[in-house]
Amino acid sequence: MYLCVLNQPTGGMKTDYLVIGSGAAGLSFALKAAENGEVTIVTKGEMVEANTNYAQGGICSVTYAPDSFEKHIEDTLVCGAGKCDREAVELVVRSAPEQIEELIRWGTRFDKTPDGQFDLHREGGHSEHRILHHADLTGAEIERALIESVKAHPRITILEHHFAIDLLTQHHLGEIVTRHTRGLACFGAYVLDTETDEIKTILAKFTVVAAGGCGNIYNTTTNPTVATGDGIAMCHRAKAITKNMQYIQFHPTALYHPGERPSFLITEAMRGYGAILKLKNGKEFMDKYHPMKSLAPRDVVARSIDHEMKIRGEEFVYLDVTHLPADETRKHFPNIYEKCRSIGIDITKQKIPVCPAAHYCCGGVEVNSHGESSIRRLYVVGESACTGLHGANRLASNSLIEAVVYADRAAKHAAKSIHKVEFQEGIPDWDFEGTAEAEEMVLVLQNRRELQAIMSNYVGIVRSNLRLERAMKRLAIIWQETEGLYNRTKPSRELCELRNMTAVAYLTIKQARECKESVGLHYTIDYPPQK
Repeated sequence: MYLCVLNQPTGGMKTDYLVIGSGAAGLSFALKAAENGEVTIVTKGEMVEANTNYAQGGICSVTYAPDSFEKHIEDTLVCGAGKCDREAVELVVRSAPEQIEELIRWGTRFDKTPDGQFDLHREGGHSEHRILHHADLTGAEIERALIESVKAHPRITILEHHFAIDLLTQHHLGEIVTRHTRGLACFGAYVLDTETDEIKTILAKFTVVAAGGCGNIYNTTTNPTVATGDGIAMCHRAKAITKNMQYIQFHPTALYHPGERPSFLITEAMRGYGAILKLKNGKEFMDKYHPMKSLAPRDVVARSIDHEMKIRGEEFVYLDVTHLPADETRKHFPNIYEKCRSIGIDITKQKIPVCPAAHYCCGGVEVNSHGESSIRRLYVVGESACTGLHGANRLASNSLIEAVVYADRAAKHAAKSIHKVEFQEGIPDWDFEGTAEAEEMVLVLQNRRELQAIMSNYVGIVRSNLRLERAMKRLAIIWQETEGLYNRTKPSRELCELRNMTAVAYLTIKQARECKESVGLHYTIDYPPQK
């Protein structure tokens, strides 16, 4: 018998699976988990507001010769700078074709050639063409298909404008818990309805955190405004283990358009198509930094652009596609073409101003091959998780396929024990006693701006021991002020986001300070790479 989602007398709910997040990882998990139980999805905005929706380039899978699993595995390992978990890499690469077929069954439309084969792109770090895409709006197409399938499923309940505040563990039963507590388990979450300000106690047999990345801890990011590290922060507070947070990937080519947030992404597929990076004076420069030139891995390209901008005192470089056929350019990149046109740039005739922007978190909550965290009954998938696939630097377009592969693994693993797990009773409802209405929003907004400035200035593409030390000292003040505000006022989405951003910034700085080498996305002038 399946347990349905029930409104409890206390204002609580029960569901077999609680999914936090509405990107590719969370939605694909929901669709598979709904085969054997009731699923509730909570998302803090509209369902479509997820990093998946903003992924332009595509999704990786070995499809045709001369490509092979071995080549995709090797490209991922090389890009990861020796820090990948080889088992995770092989798992994702070999599982990819099956998951691509699943996405197609759910309605995803990938571009094809006239003879019916997939029209494959190539991106930086890839030795072959293996990027399936839907023009330059691949993520949006995958998100569309998944949302339509989820909305049509009778066993899936969707709660938009619901913000997961904290995960429920033995801590909420009055026990003292640490990261070493034996049997530490997750029983659901406290969730804020941002339209009514009600805080619901949602009990679940299994909880799945798929809340995306944390790009908004930086001033400039390609991530949507909802990407504030909520999932990683919640799991950290619940005493889950986190890993590799120092490896924050900056996309090398975001459209330079001051004041726009999020920054508009110029997909790496454009460089695979033949676009060339140039300085303001029109000269190429990537040949000084890598034999693959403009197709070098992202960490190399971002660092190279950052270096050229700093030594020249300039705010951007150019991406030049004017030497390629105009009709082909418009055909392959219609979204980019229209976006640039809207600000007065015809990319078939004019070079595109670009600069690096925070893009992807290669670290996160450490999970095993089934997506399980160190806390029982808690799975973490998508960008909130650290599976070991990316190592010190994510290979372009590996993230979407990782999300659906691990969602599949988690759903299958949870299904084996769903009927053996009971709901945890005795969890108290949220206690509002002693808290007042939210104080002036300017206090939250100012601390958010300060945090973003600290991270951008001290914990960006190039770091040092001194910068990291200063970042930690300044962050400590923001943490104290934020926790004080949180303890004396009723929770709001804005305050909870700031609290989560502070936690994720702390983890990023802490793990960067512990990394005594320059590797992949963590580059420090105090430990230059060995020649």
